[in-house]
Amino acid sequence: MSPTPHTSSPTAPLPTWLRAVIWVVVLCALLAVFALYTRPEFMLTLADQVWACF
Repeated sequence: MSPTPHTSSPTAPLPTWLRAVIWVVVLCALLAVFALYTRPEFMLTLADQVWACF
């Protein structure tokens, strides 16, 4: 009895509208993070929190 070859079924690609929604969400998250870095008080708070870990 010979072993059967391993066949994996490829996953179906995401619909175009879902890919667009995912990209919009990722872009909004990145813009929100970048906007926080322009606020000096946020940067000071972040630096204090990181420094407090040590």
